[in-house]
Amino acid sequence: MAHILLIEDNDNMRENTSEILTLAGHQVATANNGKEGVIKVQLNKPELIICDIMMPELDGYGVLHMLNRDPNTNQIPFIFLTAKADRSDVRKGMELGADDYVTKPFDDVELLAAVDTRLKKSSLLTGQNFAHNSEGFDHFIRQVKSIEEFARVDVNARNKQYKKKDIIYSESNTPLYLYLIEKGKVKMVKNNRQDKELITGLYNEGDFFGYIALMEDNVYEDEAIAMEETQLKLILKEDFYKLIYQNREVANTFMKLLSKEVKEKEERLLKIAYDSVRKKVAESLMMLKERYGNKVDDVFSFPISREDLAHIAGTATETLIRTLTDFKEEGLIEIKGSTITIVDAIKLRSMKN
Repeated sequence: MAHILLIEDNDNMRENTSEILTLAGHQVATANNGKEGVIKVQLNKPELIICDIMMPELDGYGVLHMLNRDPNTNQIPFIFLTAKADRSDVRKGMELGADDYVTKPFDDVELLAAVDTRLKKSSLLTGQNFAHNSEGFDHFIRQVKSIEEFARVDVNARNKQYKKKDIIYSESNTPLYLYLIEKGKVKMVKNNRQDKELITGLYNEGDFFGYIALMEDNVYEDEAIAMEETQLKLILKEDFYKLIYQNREVANTFMKLLSKEVKEKEERLLKIAYDSVRKKVAESLMMLKERYGNKVDDVFSFPISREDLAHIAGTATETLIRTLTDFKEEGLIEIKGSTITIVDAIKLRSMKN
């Protein structure tokens, strides 16, 4: 049975509802106003929240809004409990992310059915680790389809091949797909006002890309280019929206699949802005190793054009070449044609600014 928090300002309603849930085998904690409820959620995270809407100090909408802002609490299933049955209230609650809506007066069967449904749906996805690859995505979709409102949802995807240097989409294009790399590598490129190219992202097998523009309903702000022979899975925009906007548990789990590289990308852009040239080049070499190499073996070889590496590091090509020469003389790397071999990853990783 589940740990449930009941937030209700009416004493009789709070006691009666708590008794029904306890008799059904649930462990119930209570709060008599919204502020107390938020504090209790943060201190002892429940598996489900049942919350009245009309309350003094902080109403149910405010409770849900505050919990949604916290990544530690925004995935908890949330049921509104209210005497108001106006459609506008229902719509407002659902827009804020409520999972269900039980109208007073209710009987014990109605309440327990709503509770059991929410807990069952949450358990289908909560705690599962979906692999960051095509098989993991397919596994995620199978689990999603076991949820009632998704049972008849078909997520249509098609495969498409790209040759090296093929443009997948260009800056200012309108997004039509979410992209998943099944094989190959993709780079994101952005040109600044001086028409200098900067590589803003590197994507490998199992990575999603192109979803920021979809979520913002905006055009692409960069260009996606295949770095080698690449196979992509193209997921229609309409199917992406189904997974994001139709169910909160599904959306939260899907976002974890999508966004594993966001923090890494933000950190790298800060380093480009503030690190020395030596530090930036060393960081770029190590990022390539972490992205595409064997993470156990410190020796790693990869072919890359000097222009591409300069764009990743955010420096001029001539400056990059001089820095690579210095690294070679210091025994940190070896160079043969376009291939760079990292021979001392420890020193590169600990490069001082």
